[in-house]
Amino acid sequence: MAKNYIKVSAKVGDTVRPTVAGADKHPGWHALRNLVARITTPLLPDDYLHLANPLWSARELRGRILEVRRETEDSATLVIKPGWGFTFDYEPGQYIGIGVLMDGRWRWRSYSLTSAPVAGSNTITITVKAMPEGFLSSHLVGGVAPGTIVRLAAPQGNFVMPDPAPGKVLFLTAGSGITPVMSMLRTLARRDQVFDIVHLHSAPTEADVMFAGELAALAETHPGYRLRVRATRTEGRLDLGKLDAEVSDWRERQTWACGPEAMLADAERLWSGGGLDDQLHLERFAVSRAAPHGAGGTVTFERSGKTVHADAATSLMDAGEQAGVQMPFGCRMGICQTCVVGLVDGHVRDLRTGDEHEPGTRVQTCVSAASGDCVLDI
Repeated sequence: MAKNYIKVSAKVGDTVRPTVAGADKHPGWHALRNLVARITTPLLPDDYLHLANPLWSARELRGRILEVRRETEDSATLVIKPGWGFTFDYEPGQYIGIGVLMDGRWRWRSYSLTSAPVAGSNTITITVKAMPEGFLSSHLVGGVAPGTIVRLAAPQGNFVMPDPAPGKVLFLTAGSGITPVMSMLRTLARRDQVFDIVHLHSAPTEADVMFAGELAALAETHPGYRLRVRATRTEGRLDLGKLDAEVSDWRERQTWACGPEAMLADAERLWSGGGLDDQLHLERFAVSRAAPHGAGGTVTFERSGKTVHADAATSLMDAGEQAGVQMPFGCRMGICQTCVVGLVDGHVRDLRTGDEHEPGTRVQTCVSAASGDCVLDI
C-alpha cells in the first residue's frame, strides 16, 4: 500500500447513506416519504413522521417490541413489529441488528431471526440469551418493556437455507447457536421440506434447551426430522472425532453448524480434512477483536460539524452516535460495508486486525476506532 497519502477534500462523496430497505418494492410509500422530506425542509421530517406514528422514519428502520416471551431461565424471545421500510422476504438463517436506547445512548447488537419469513406477516422474532458480560442481552431478556421503540438494521448474512432444501441435512448446534437454525426449521416445516434432517444439539441441561417443546413436537409430527439432545453437564461435549457413531452418513449431508468457537473450529478441521468444505456452512456470532492499544483521540465529523473524544476500544460508529451524528449502518459487524466513510485526516485502527488506515482511505466505522485525532467525511 502506498504511503504518500494527502488530506482529501470532505466533498469526495464517500459517505452514502443506505437506501431504505424495500423502497423498490413499495414505491408509493417511498415517494410519500420523500415528499415529506422535501416539504418539511429545513425542519426534520422525522419530527413530523414520529407524531403520526413512532414507527415511521425517513432515515432508519424502527420497530416496536410487542411481547417478551421467556424461553429458558436466561433466554427470551422478543416479538417485534417492524415499521416503515421493512420487508419480510429475508432468508431463514439471517440476522438483524437491533438498537435500544439505554442511559441516553443507543446500544446495538445483532441477533439471529428465529421467525420464518412469511409474506403478509407484520412481526418478526429474535431470541436472546442473557450473557454475564452482555449488558444489552441481559436487558432484553429481563428488563425491556413491551411497547419499547427500537432501531433495526436490515437482515443480513449468508448462513441461510436454500429453497428448495437439500435432500439430506445435518444441523450441529449448541446453546444459543440454535437460533438461526430455528428459523430454518420453521421455514422448512412451512414449505413441507422436512425430508431427511438429523439435528445434534447440545446444552448444559435439558432445561437449558431453547424451543424444547417446539422441537419435540416437530420430531413427533415429522418423521424426517431426528433430534438428538446432549446434556453436556452429564454427558460431556460432543466429540466430532466420533461423529460416525452419531451420524454414519454425515459425509453425504449438507451441514449447518452454529455454536461455540471450539465446536466450529473442530468442524472446520474435520470437513476440510475430508475434502468436504463445500458441504459445511458455519455461523459465528462473535467478531474477534484485537486488543486495544493507544489512547484513542478526538474524532471530528467534518460535514456534521461535531467532535467527540473516543477511547481506543470505542468504534467510530458508536462515537458518532454518542455525538448525535446520524451514522450510516447495516450489519454493525464489519460484513456488509454499509457503514464505510472516507477518512479525511488522521489514522484509525481496525478493531479486528489491529491494522491502521491512513488519510485518503475508506474505513468501516463499525469495526474501526480512533488511533489519535482523526477527521471523517460525514
